[in-house]
Amino acid sequence: MSLAIVALIFIQGKGGGLGSAWGGGGATYQSRRGVEKFTLNLTHVLVFLFFLLSITNFFIQ
Repeated sequence: MSLAIVALIFIQGKGGGLGSAWGGGGATYQSRRGVEKFTLNLTHVLVFLFFLLSITNFFIQ
């Protein structure tokens, strides 16, 4: 699951660059549509599931 999360993050990172990671990406706002929105939502779901599995694993041991 973690590899899928990393792959989805890399797919979303097109054209971002390190400068935009700290707020230097520009002043325009661009909404996500279609496949970009789907990959973003899928990433959120997988990260949430990964978090739940990690917490569950922590308390079971």
